[in-house]
Amino acid sequence: MHASQGRSAGLGLALASAFAFGGSGVAAKPLIEAGLDPLHVVWLRVAGAALVMLPVAWRHRALVRSRPVLLLGFGLLAVAGVQACYFAAISRIPVGVALLVEYLAPALVLGWVRFVQRRPVTRAAALGVVLAAGGLACVVEVWAGLSFDVAGLVLALGAACCQVGYFVLSDQGGGGAEPPHPVGVIAYGLLIGALVLTVIARPWDMDWPVLGGDTVMDGAAVPAWLLLAWIVLLATVIAYVTGVISVRLLSPAVAGVVACLEAVIATVLAWVLLGEHLAAPQLIGGALVLAGALIAQSATPRPPSGPVASGVPEATGERADARL
Repeated sequence: MHASQGRSAGLGLALASAFAFGGSGVAAKPLIEAGLDPLHVVWLRVAGAALVMLPVAWRHRALVRSRPVLLLGFGLLAVAGVQACYFAAISRIPVGVALLVEYLAPALVLGWVRFVQRRPVTRAAALGVVLAAGGLACVVEVWAGLSFDVAGLVLALGAACCQVGYFVLSDQGGGGAEPPHPVGVIAYGLLIGALVLTVIARPWDMDWPVLGGDTVMDGAAVPAWLLLAWIVLLATVIAYVTGVISVRLLSPAVAGVVACLEAVIATVLAWVLLGEHLAAPQLIGGALVLAGALIAQSATPRPPSGPVASGVPEATGERADARL
């Protein structure tokens, strides 16, 4: 494939991935409001996607021996941790706000690199941290005395921290002679996440009849099974696969920048489909969070005497957009 054609295809797939991931919360929230526990919705999403990806897992079964730590990290953090925290957060705060808070992950990664690994970071990346932190203050309206749902905010921050854990693990686990196949990592991450969530969520206690009825999306009746299919096939399987291929065709940095549009897409979809309207300061804050994430992920490192971090570690090609 010609280089320009490959880049165009990569950008298209990255946009498709951002759109698919951005719709996960919009599809999940009506199910939660219909009576399903957020953890049960997460389990349905991950277990359904793991079932679809079983043939891929079998094809890449050698990863179980060659990359067990990476697979466990992906399953526990990027799948189980991120999804559980994010879905629990959107049961308490607007979808757009939860996702914007989650996008503090690039800034938190820089904090880990600078203060734990004691590696220098670029000034542009540090600026991204400041913008993201200021934007978060606007999103939660700190001047109102933190009247925002604190538990929902903490859960959203938990999702961001789980992403950080995966980024750090990928930075340590991807240095082999041959990098692990990213789609295989996704398949096993979903399988491990499904097993972990089965113990935590206890799906046998789920209100299963909800799936046979209708849910309400901004006043309109929508079949629950249709939303579940949306979450499993579009917002998980297709989202991960298109995201991984886009990273291969572009680069982790470029694909990560495009993935920042996920927060915008989620906010717009929540506005249109769920009727969740954000105040002007929150919209401004969201723009600042996105700008900070963009700068943190796309900053070019200056020539160093040692390794320099410019946002998301270079070895996160398995998914610079790991939500998950």
